[in-house]
Amino acid sequence: MTYRDLICDEIKFKGHNGDEGNAYYARPKGDGPFPGIVFIHHLPGWNESCIEATRRLAHHGYSVICNNLYFREGEGDPDDIGARMRAAGGIADEQMLGDVAGAMVFLRAQKNSNGKVGLIGWCSGGRHTYLAACRLPGVNAAVDCWGGRVMAGPEALNAKQPVAPIDYTKDLNCPMLGLFGNEDQQPDVKQVNETEAILKQHGKTYEFYRYDGAGHAFFDWNRPSYRVEQAVDGWNKIYDFFGRHLR
Repeated sequence: MTYRDLICDEIKFKGHNGDEGNAYYARPKGDGPFPGIVFIHHLPGWNESCIEATRRLAHHGYSVICNNLYFREGEGDPDDIGARMRAAGGIADEQMLGDVAGAMVFLRAQKNSNGKVGLIGWCSGGRHTYLAACRLPGVNAAVDCWGGRVMAGPEALNAKQPVAPIDYTKDLNCPMLGLFGNEDQQPDVKQVNETEAILKQHGKTYEFYRYDGAGHAFFDWNRPSYRVEQAVDGWNKIYDFFGRHLR
């Protein structure tokens, strides 16, 4: 692939209830048309690893937005804000859905858009991706990277997360790719197998890949959990999947 010059900057988008927030927006130079991707950041926050992943996807020919789900908390260090949000139980599902829908609208409104938009996220972002792919119209492809709590019993539900994403599986209206580490505990192998069984039960189009020797966050290059061989293979599967469904 030819190296792509990128345009990367912080922009404003309209999210849930019309609230204006900030987002990182990366795209190739040129007229396109380019497929769009919403990268849904993880619970640690709108931090460096998410921005790096946004740029990486843009380098591969996508117009990518990573909207800050925590913009209502104000300015400050992303890790500090993420810690506060984690302590507060994260973002409410309905608010997240409104923000992701706003990011999708932003991408499709750009003159270089080809009209297709995919979603991707890991950890809590993987859970959000699964939920959004089931709840939001117009998603063309979704990638769940080790999304925790896609399956959740009644004891794990609350006012912010009143329904487990798995319970919306019948409404999934796009192909889904899932990447998981066999040493992960959230989701563990049993949960991944149960999720796959439910997708199969509802006749959904999906691809699940499981990696030995990998646990949670095995893509994250700045953590001890990083596993280079598994991460390289996982990224290649993402490029192939989005290439087939968004181009």
